[in-house]
Amino acid sequence: QVQLVESGGGLVQAGGSLRLSCVASGTIFSYRRMGWYRQTPGKQREQVAAISSGGSTNYADSVKDRFTISRDNAKNTVYLQMNSLKPEDTAVYYCNSVPVAVWNWSQGTQVTVSS
Repeated sequence: QVQLVESGGGLVQAGGSLRLSCVASGTIFSYRRMGWYRQTPGKQREQVAAISSGGSTNYADSVKDRFTISRDNAKNTVYLQMNSLKPEDTAVYYCNSVPVAVWNWSQGTQVTVSS
């Protein structure tokens, strides 16, 4: 059974930075295209960043030039470096495969950006 564990969230002031981590266990991680998603109450979960097995990346327009996704296949870990954070980035952040989230969602990690 695949388990995803996100960490690194917290409370930060606008303009600050956070680095999220997601460790995947129970699966062959290296060949999977992985992504970070986020969700706020009352809204659909949205994909914000994705990375291929070879390291190609893409981003939602709302986070482009501020967020950077990376991965360490040896550690089964995907990261999200978030800089220049804005209050509208406040959400619960999750990782999963992309373009289809094939694994069960975990609890995610809360990111709160104060103005």
